[in-house]
Amino acid sequence: MSSIRWPFPKVSGLFPRFGSAATRRVRKWARKRQGVDPDHTRLSARRTYILPTGVGLIYALMSFAMLLGSMNYNNNLSFVLTFLLIGLGFVAMHQCQRNIVGLEVSFAGVEPVFAGQAAQFRIAVTNYSKNPRYRLRLYLDKTLSDIHDLEPGESRVFVIPLATERRGRMQLERFGIRTLFPFELFRSWAWLHMDIRGLVYPQPLDDAPQPPASQMALGHRQHDARGEEDFAGLRRFVEGDSPRNVAWKAYARSGQLLSKRFAGADTSSQWFDFNDFEGVDVEERLSTLARWIVDADRTNEDYGLKMPGEDIPPSHGEAHRHQCLEALALYGLEDQGG
Repeated sequence: MSSIRWPFPKVSGLFPRFGSAATRRVRKWARKRQGVDPDHTRLSARRTYILPTGVGLIYALMSFAMLLGSMNYNNNLSFVLTFLLIGLGFVAMHQCQRNIVGLEVSFAGVEPVFAGQAAQFRIAVTNYSKNPRYRLRLYLDKTLSDIHDLEPGESRVFVIPLATERRGRMQLERFGIRTLFPFELFRSWAWLHMDIRGLVYPQPLDDAPQPPASQMALGHRQHDARGEEDFAGLRRFVEGDSPRNVAWKAYARSGQLLSKRFAGADTSSQWFDFNDFEGVDVEERLSTLARWIVDADRTNEDYGLKMPGEDIPPSHGEAHRHQCLEALALYGLEDQGG
């Protein structure tokens, strides 16, 4: 059933200040009433709310008008139709709230993003009942997830995209789950207040200068991508590998693109130092360092990071990249925790 818009303007549209103030008070009341929810929360009837939609109000007015007409003309067939529609409305109200009660909502994770990107908060919703649940949607203000149905015992992950503007920790303080099933006569919803946090890296600077040439020799430490003295086996080809290191004979036999791996004494690493900048503000320094880290990670180079009060030794890989970018994201933000 397609959505029908309520023909009258919203209260917040006529009285913006009143509408926003009322919304804040309702949210504050709900937070105080429910408290902070655990990462796994089962929705009970006590914490679900239900109100008629615009379609539902028109439906009620129409049913009332039909009841007045039936009483005026004393028409039995009109009474039957009127009470049938009223009964259908009550059943729809019961089913709408029942469609949410008993669902389990849990936090399924969020990947770190760079400032300016949308953080994808993943929320898992599980239906442990024996009845299917229809047309469920998660929301945060005007941000909406996709609509999903849940079969008995089924679990689905809903994604709530949240825009980011600055580096640091970001929190999804409040979100809701709602349904209009069936008939969109009623809207049933529940608010959840979980301690959900994501990490936002500094946005890499587009026109960042080249990093200074401050390399450090690493002796005979093995490196999967660099060094060319002793052959140390084959590994999967990654973007950025030199074509002359491709094992073409192995590719001809298996059809799989592999690179030769060497171990030698010519490996070196790059230090990225927060204090190497002059006349540059903190945010631009962090954005420049983020650019250097991203570029070094793409070529699988060893790099280290020197920050005030913290030195991260040279290494490479996804875990090292996250450690360095996290140090940049949380620099000077002690109140956001680490």
